[in-house]
Amino acid sequence: MKKIALFCISIALGSGALFSQYWYYLPGIISDIVAPIGDNRRVSWKQGPESPSHGVQDSPPNVVLIVADDLGFNDITFYGGGIADGTVPTPHIDSIAQKGIHFTHGYSGNGTCAPSRAALLTGRYPSRVGFEFTPASPTFSKLTAGDAFIEENTEHYPAAEDIGLPTDELTLPELLKQRGYYSIGLGKWHLGGGEGSRPLDQGFDEFLGFRSGAGLFMNEDDEQVVNSKQDFDPIDKFLWANLKYAVRFNGGERFAPDSHMTDYISRQAVEAIKANRNRPFFMYLAYNAPHTPLQAEKDDYDALSHIPNHTERVYAGMIRGLDRGIGQVINALKDNGIDDNTIVIFTSDNGGAGYVGLPDLNKPYRGWKITFFEGGIHTPYFIKWPKKISPGSAYDSAVAHIDIFSTTLAAAGIELPQDRTIDGKNILEYALQTDQPRIERSLFWRTGGYKVVQRDGWKLQIQEQNGNTWLFNLNEDPTEQNNLSSSHPQQLNDLKTALYKIDQQMIEPLWPNLVEIPIAVDYTVNARPQEHHETIIWAN
Repeated sequence: MKKIALFCISIALGSGALFSQYWYYLPGIISDIVAPIGDNRRVSWKQGPESPSHGVQDSPPNVVLIVADDLGFNDITFYGGGIADGTVPTPHIDSIAQKGIHFTHGYSGNGTCAPSRAALLTGRYPSRVGFEFTPASPTFSKLTAGDAFIEENTEHYPAAEDIGLPTDELTLPELLKQRGYYSIGLGKWHLGGGEGSRPLDQGFDEFLGFRSGAGLFMNEDDEQVVNSKQDFDPIDKFLWANLKYAVRFNGGERFAPDSHMTDYISRQAVEAIKANRNRPFFMYLAYNAPHTPLQAEKDDYDALSHIPNHTERVYAGMIRGLDRGIGQVINALKDNGIDDNTIVIFTSDNGGAGYVGLPDLNKPYRGWKITFFEGGIHTPYFIKWPKKISPGSAYDSAVAHIDIFSTTLAAAGIELPQDRTIDGKNILEYALQTDQPRIERSLFWRTGGYKVVQRDGWKLQIQEQNGNTWLFNLNEDPTEQNNLSSSHPQQLNDLKTALYKIDQQMIEPLWPNLVEIPIAVDYTVNARPQEHHETIIWAN
């Protein structure tokens, strides 16, 4: 029956003008037929033991890893800024740093969503495991890339169900099982939807969320939602046409949440904490806020009437809801008596997106999501662990998403796997020492011919497609204003050597890139000037 319906739709859309105007709606139509969305249903988390399964002294710490989606560095108020000139406080997110440690130079695993998540859960550079690009269908790439679409690469592009984190990669939840951890995932997955790549195949015991890279927060016509559409952005156009308001629980059929997605995921995280309070657990709480499409709860939007710009007000409402939800999760740890021995980690998968159209999301840094300028990869990075970390601590040496893997395993008393290269470090081993020694290493990023290395505060970016080179001394120039590639030849050569030494260790991407798009470094999509401006080339 499904095959017949798909055939009929294809014929209907193929009838000339209709197809040429609305062809990009086809993925969403097909998904509705193949995986229809049911009504909201109750989620029953598997209950842990009635009493603690370990003694107080020998109990390994619980771990709650909170990952925001496309959060701009300037979206929270901890650093003295914040969305809408700091008029939208984020006290709960800020409290993770205030009651723990904040890493002043925290970096994401990549400039886009999926590779960063691969880095978080494997402790390895995404390019080391072949997960170099963010999975994107040919339909999406063709619509959003225009002339930058590489048609010939579609011939060797795998089916959607064949794109995912390789099954032979070891993930955090898989390794945490050695100490009896129970692992729960909530929210965004984006590491594969086919058999073998789904959350329950990659070590999670339970998962509530969606497998794709984005989703609606509420139905567009819901009375309790306020939407903001970016008509200038082809990505937004595709998302509104195809995204669904739906989740799955433990691989079951899709069904609708009962509230705004951020609120729903937060409340379910509270219930999952309650169910697992008496056994060590790992919670991967991967919000999709504030990723587009921009949708705020009406109450949050109404509370921000002082913000004149509609888009900024909707976006700020999403930040407000995100902070409130994180507060509920933090309070749940206290209410269940497990706050003291729970590690809470907060970060974002990458920086704020230029296609949102708001210029100050990553202030004071240059660059957006997709780029490896600081605005794209310099993210909030906080860890709270009352049992071990003094409130208000800070650590200045550069750390990255790859380090969360090693740090978590060390805290749980689990050795790193010896049969593969792990790129991350146990950063608490450095940060909690009295003299806080510097981590001596190079950090590396790669997307196609765009390659970056950072060492000792010096950062080299190379664009192989056109030879563009940027060299910055972040110790003196943290916002990357002064390109020193011409004036410091020795430093340039040293970092090039370091970059290509790491690059040679990486493997070929698991699937070809479909686009090579110029991305403006200093301008949002809707404010890009006609005259010359600096760009990077994004291969994906």
